Amino acid sequence: MSGPDGTDPPSDAVFEYDGSGELLVTETMMTSYRVNGYAYIRKLLSSEEIVHLNHAIDESAELKRHAFGRTDDQGRKSEICVWNHPGDDVLGTVSRTRKVAFTAQQLMGGEEVYHYHAKLMMKRGRIGGAFVWHQDYGYWYNNGCMFPDMCSVFMAIDDCSTENGCLQVLRGSHRAGRIVHTTVGEQAAADPARVRHLSRVCPRDLVQMRAGDALFFHCNLLHCSANNDSDRRRFALIAAFNQRANDPLWEHHHPRYTRLEMVPNDAVLKCTRLNSSSDKWFVDPDADTSYANNETDSTEAADGVA
Repeated sequence: MSGPDGTDPPSDAVFEYDGSGELLVTETMMTSYRVNGYAYIRKLLSSEEIVHLNHAIDESAELKRHAFGRTDDQGRKSEICVWNHPGDDVLGTVSRTRKVAFTAQQLMGGEEVYHYHAKLMMKRGRIGGAFVWHQDYGYWYNNGCMFPDMCSVFMAIDDCSTENGCLQVLRGSHRAGRIVHTTVGEQAAADPARVRHLSRVCPRDLVQMRAGDALFFHCNLLHCSANNDSDRRRFALIAAFNQRANDPLWEHHHPRYTRLEMVPNDAVLKCTRLNSSSDKWFVDPDADTSYANNETDSTEAADGVA
């Protein structure tokens, strides 16, 4: 895992939501997403929303029941809970808000998007493991998604620093296209030689965040995070979106196109459901083998699928 050396995100990639009404996606924001591979938005979630989310995380029986671990190359483990449909509970409502879903849609070019899945990432103090350098499309590629028209939104539930394993990105690396991936531990890992070469021309940005900040990033942006060697946990909510036009060609452990009902930005604080009234389709870790099957073109999976 890379060391602490790196740079802060450049000023032209950092924006701030004032908390009122719509989040305006500016031309500068779209340029950053296109050129840098990401747009960093401070205060996307308010302090009140973070308190509300933490209560939901602490009290949700579903999250506890469906959480599982992913081991890194050193044998350390971080907990994850993954669901495919947002549902109508507190955490699912976050992904449906316009400041999250519509912003992602605008940054991706304006074509209709749907909720591909979301996850709660839980790095606990002193035991939380690392996530090696990878691209999200490095393994989504195997799910029948023909094009990298996909985006992830990393929302910090806790402050994220170099001490507790903040996100690190190679700025602009998405323009290199998809890189060959292999398996390291229970994770998909980008070819280390290619990562090393790209690190010579792409600055490594340390995305240290306050709780409530968010990073919207392209699915081919190389990113990683180090161990949590601090006493503080590092929880994050990550929502992934896919364009409707990029509907996967075959069934797999994430959904094909499903219409996304976006909600107003004030819906999170109005929501009181700890568990969804509709099926969120929590992911069974045994059903997700995409991280371990990265260079197999799974076109045979489409046989017999309309």
